[in-house]
Amino acid sequence: MKIGIAGTGTWATALAQVLVDNNHEVVLYGREQGQIDDINLYHRNAVYFGDGVILSNKIIATNDVKKICVDVDAILLSVPTGAMSEVLEKIVPFLTQKMLFINTAKGFDPYTNLRMSEIIRRQVPSSKRKAIVSLLGPSHAEEVIMRHLTLIAAVSKNKKAAYLIQHIFSNDYFRVYVHKDEVGAEYATAMKNTIAIAAGIIDGLGLGDNAKAALITRGLNEMVKLGRHFHARANTYLGLTGVGDLVVTCGSKHSRNYQAGFMIGQDDSSQRFFKENTKTVEGVRTTKVIHEIAMKRKISLPIIEAIYNVLYLDSKPSEVISRLMSRPLKEEK
Repeated sequence: MKIGIAGTGTWATALAQVLVDNNHEVVLYGREQGQIDDINLYHRNAVYFGDGVILSNKIIATNDVKKICVDVDAILLSVPTGAMSEVLEKIVPFLTQKMLFINTAKGFDPYTNLRMSEIIRRQVPSSKRKAIVSLLGPSHAEEVIMRHLTLIAAVSKNKKAAYLIQHIFSNDYFRVYVHKDEVGAEYATAMKNTIAIAAGIIDGLGLGDNAKAALITRGLNEMVKLGRHFHARANTYLGLTGVGDLVVTCGSKHSRNYQAGFMIGQDDSSQRFFKENTKTVEGVRTTKVIHEIAMKRKISLPIIEAIYNVLYLDSKPSEVISRLMSRPLKEEK
């Protein structure tokens, strides 16, 4: 198969390598000419992986969006949530047949608060869309590019399409399971980014393993509570897109959300983070969206509220944690 890939970042590049390892043809679309030249001429993506990671010479990149839309069997969307709508606007005019879309973004559209599969459905007419499958789960591109063992899920309402993606991507180091709870998986993989910020704050404050274990456990409880409100399956949260993605994001040096939280915890303030950060940290926007949903629907999510206060109301993390610990005692459920 030939796969057009929107994006030249870490995940786009790592998945391109998985595909060429499986004897598929790929072409990546990006905007930075220097990065495109690095991929095509030197078989590297040094901006993200340094000089030590050598890519297959079968991976090619272009700044012409048409080349990832024409004469391809599927389009892989591997861009930040904030760029998804813009990228889809560029892609749609070049589609001449129904296309299979593969999404890797975890979060919400910044203008509509729609989940990623929802924004794809909204912007790509049904006449130009076969199915949408999201590749979600515990995975850092920095490890996939090194061909480290990774397990994720192909999530879709279209079972046939999910099984196709499973077979396209699976190999001896990259294993894909099929999953059909789109709502639960997308809410879970988005919301865990906020919990990862909280985990980083815990470590930045030096509060120890007990506190972080409690945070992850109660954070998972809030993820399930939100998901169930939208009729997600409870056991989704025990799988790769639930506890799996939560665990890998809450303590990894590769996690931008954890790194952001760690800086905020060290400073006991979010001010320096917002002044100095230049990276996409999906959990910041996700926190605002989930907080708004919880307020509107009257869902009690104390950890989400606490992180919202730290990020958007400039509350001190140490004081927010103190308030959480002084909440009325109750049964665990």
